[in-house]
Amino acid sequence: MRMSKRFLALLLVLFLNTYPAVAVDIPIDFSFTGSGYGHGVGMSQMGARSMAIGGSSAPQILQYFYKDVVIEPIDDSKIVRVNIGHLLTNTKISAGTDGAIVQFFSGDIGDQVDVLPLAVLPTKASLNLTVLGASLVPSISVGKKITSFAKGRSFTIRWSGTRYLTGADALISITHNGATKRYRYGQMQVRAVKDPALGYRLELTNSVRLSDEYLWGISEMPSFWPVEALKAQVIASRSYAMSKAGTYRSTCDCELYGEISDQMFLGYAKEIEKKYGVIWKEAVLQTAGLVMTQEGRPITAYFSSSSGGKTELALNAWGSAKPYTHIVDDPGSLDRALNPRFVTWSRTVAQPMIAAAFLLPDVVALEIVSRNESGTVGQIRARSSTGAQFTIRGETFRSRTKIPSAYFDLVGVQN
Repeated sequence: MRMSKRFLALLLVLFLNTYPAVAVDIPIDFSFTGSGYGHGVGMSQMGARSMAIGGSSAPQILQYFYKDVVIEPIDDSKIVRVNIGHLLTNTKISAGTDGAIVQFFSGDIGDQVDVLPLAVLPTKASLNLTVLGASLVPSISVGKKITSFAKGRSFTIRWSGTRYLTGADALISITHNGATKRYRYGQMQVRAVKDPALGYRLELTNSVRLSDEYLWGISEMPSFWPVEALKAQVIASRSYAMSKAGTYRSTCDCELYGEISDQMFLGYAKEIEKKYGVIWKEAVLQTAGLVMTQEGRPITAYFSSSSGGKTELALNAWGSAKPYTHIVDDPGSLDRALNPRFVTWSRTVAQPMIAAAFLLPDVVALEIVSRNESGTVGQIRARSSTGAQFTIRGETFRSRTKIPSAYFDLVGVQN
């Protein structure tokens, strides 16, 4: 007997109501265990520390962690532009020492010495710069009194004691995002730069001499570590900076970021560290001009805090081969006495961050697809509640989820 179409439709409705779709559980978070801190490419700082304790020299440390490099003197006296404030809406600049002379100029005046300043900051005054549309609006405040100036796209600040303005050594204080840092050298540039997502933002840079003014302020290794490890860090940092110097980046109005995306530039606070700041400065002096090169060019000397026992290739981490990176054993990173926090670690990451890492609406399961020779995760795959799948590099996953390293395992069974 034939069934009518209406009767078939009714049966289908009854079936769907009797057997509803199975709901998919979406985890609220995912857990991981791992080892090491950072990308693992190039020099392991914990490994360098361990080798220095064991009697290795700075050249021996560097030639172990970097493949086929030559350590040779190169002129590093050039001025580099270092970003010390990125995507800001405002910043405050003031004298960091009593009696300091702070001058404020319109435009980016570079090395010009015959330009008249818009103003000289009075004692206990602050220069405030705020983004308004595509311009910066400057004002000087002394107590409750505020003096405004014409807006512009860029400004320059100089202070006494630098190569541009004679007088007793002075410091300048920079305050933004709730933090204040002091700088002794160079000159400051402030520029309004358009960001694709945020619109115009303020970029603050410090132009300093690479050989000393920049390197004295690099804070990438504790200054109380063994001297040969410090020297290795100085040469690596100098090499990295030399490889970047001369390439202008419009997004930051700089050649180098003063953050971990390049190298942490702390400024004056590094060289005045109690007891140990002078040791860091001495390490800079004792390695003057020394740079790691390959085929006559400075290498981009990547380094990170520690690994999971072996260092990593740039190709594995970022998909771009660098002939001076290779995989070597790194037992120092697994020394609990030296690296107690990161020989092993555990982290839990919330669902929204995991989903964002894969550009998916949600993630119900993770799967490690492959591992590299170094032990890092090569690729990791996510599956969403809709069945969609997406695969990314282990290092990309580390960066997006803020877990310590790509030397990790999944905790628990995720189906």
